[in-house]
Amino acid sequence: MAHPPHDDRDHRHHHGHRHDHTDLDWAEMAPLLEAQAELFAPLYERAMAWLAEEVTGPGLIVDAGSGPGVVSCLFAEAFPGARVVAVDGAEPLLERARERAVGQGVADRFDTLAGELPAVLAELDQPADLLWASRSLHHLGDQRAALAACGARLAPGGIVAVLEGGLPVRFLPRDIGIGRPGLQARLDVLQEDWFARMRADLPGSVAETEDWAALLTAAGLKHTRTRSFLLDLPAPASERARSYAAASLSRFRDDFADDLDADDIATLDRLLDPADPASVHRRPDLFVLTAYTVHTAVRPV
Repeated sequence: MAHPPHDDRDHRHHHGHRHDHTDLDWAEMAPLLEAQAELFAPLYERAMAWLAEEVTGPGLIVDAGSGPGVVSCLFAEAFPGARVVAVDGAEPLLERARERAVGQGVADRFDTLAGELPAVLAELDQPADLLWASRSLHHLGDQRAALAACGARLAPGGIVAVLEGGLPVRFLPRDIGIGRPGLQARLDVLQEDWFARMRADLPGSVAETEDWAALLTAAGLKHTRTRSFLLDLPAPASERARSYAAASLSRFRDDFADDLDADDIATLDRLLDPADPASVHRRPDLFVLTAYTVHTAVRPV
């Protein structure tokens, strides 16, 4: 990932906040998922402008693994002639998506579909011209089979766009003046270990080299393009960015407490204390920097 939810969908994830539990409580994560997607909107908008070069006038856009629908609604705004279907296995998230669509005035061409990927895609009432899967496929045991299922629901000439990979989110310099330098790099290692366990624990898990161009080709699609999109929100950070950084680091503090040494825990506690001048709420050097990678492929006509 850069994998979801410690940065991503990115991507805050465990029932009971236990670092050894790899089940995800998506409904609990909804506020953070929304806050992250809203903060990252400029990145998604650039990705959509890039997709528009390949997909002209789509009739149906499917957001496979939509979560609370922030990105789904951005698609409705970016492609005003399209109908958008947000697909997710968590009904509470889809309820938030429907409420957002009403609030943004796109409900007349916005639908939701509840069910587990990829099987639920068979319930779509028409083939998709664009199917967007943002950090959702890596939550499925057999990613190659999932890509094939996505491809089967495309119209001839339709596009699948898979957002997977990129770079971890950074909020802070390497040396922040408290604790041992390199805190976020150490958190990255814990997140990668968690992600590997999560993948291994999935039903029907299949180990795959994360060559998404090759996986798309193996699924019977023609890989067309790959591009990474940068989110660069420099210091001094906005209040929205500070809130997101605090929520993200708080999840790390809760989820990985058993794996962090006392010095890193003390550092995180200071970073999360609004009264501390060194906290993410107050420090002048806080920023948000990350990159997401999108891979596209077309269903042959």
